[in-house]
Amino acid sequence: MKKLLFLISLWLCVTTAGAQQNERDLYSVAFYNLENLFDTIHDAGKNDLEFLPSGSYAWTAEKYEAKLKNLAKVLNEVSRDRVPEGPAVIGVAEAENNRVLTDLVSQPAISNYKFVHYEGPDKRGIDCALLYDPEQFTVTNSKLVLSTPFEGDTVHLTRGFLIVDGQMAGERVCFIVNHWPSRGAKSPVRVHAAKQVRALTDSLMRTDKKLKLIVMGDMNDDPMDESMATLGARKYTKQVKKGEFYNPWWETLEDKGVGTLLYRGKWNLFDQIVVSRPLLKAKKGLKYDHNEVFIREYLFQQDGKYKGSPLRTHGGRVWLNGYSDHLPTIIYLKK
Repeated sequence: MKKLLFLISLWLCVTTAGAQQNERDLYSVAFYNLENLFDTIHDAGKNDLEFLPSGSYAWTAEKYEAKLKNLAKVLNEVSRDRVPEGPAVIGVAEAENNRVLTDLVSQPAISNYKFVHYEGPDKRGIDCALLYDPEQFTVTNSKLVLSTPFEGDTVHLTRGFLIVDGQMAGERVCFIVNHWPSRGAKSPVRVHAAKQVRALTDSLMRTDKKLKLIVMGDMNDDPMDESMATLGARKYTKQVKKGEFYNPWWETLEDKGVGTLLYRGKWNLFDQIVVSRPLLKAKKGLKYDHNEVFIREYLFQQDGKYKGSPLRTHGGRVWLNGYSDHLPTIIYLKK
């Protein structure tokens, strides 16, 4: 009998230790502007002619395959030094269509990912999407909310707002993926986009006051710009009121001098991920932990006039076989 009790006790110790080892306490969420992920086929009604074999970029199947492989390398490595499973979700911008996303997640390095995508109204055909690992995130609902023009300006319409609701680490988490109008448009156009997103987040949080909501995207503005203030994204956690967001990227850019894209020698940080108050105040479940810009030497030009800039796909019309003109951003959530 004593021997039996000893064996049971030993088994309980072993299984408890194993369970503790398998418990996860850290998850990651990422965003990446893929920079012109086009296939080589013309989409009717879209201005994608530059990215055809006969176009100005001479965009061939070989270049397209190289681009897919390069992006997959980055996405596979994002956050894995801290989270071996990789990101639970990755928001992306500048994907042409369902076909390029299918080709992207067919790359062996990231074949565990699925995606949510809706064809948007962008004239060039570039959309947002959400890649997700079904082992870490289960989609329960999704939709694309189309944007409204600012004072009748249909030239600088934003790409729509992709809302994806689901379960992560056993609780509800909602994402909104954005790509706001470029700097070719004036600031009020992006402020208008921010107002639309704020209306969406207000509506979502009215129905669930404890909603863990993450807004991400290429905002084409920095954390301290008016559009982000309009969204309610604050620099310090103590400033965040109900219905507002914490924006850790403000400190990253302003205090640390780290950005995600370089323009005329100046770093900007357009690629932002902001979190709702419940992700700061949660007494249980997922809670915001920290953030980082994903930086690896291979992502940068190593010489020449643009040394130190993100290594993009093209320099002018010259193919560089790079990755993107943006760097990925990551937030970590602790359970």
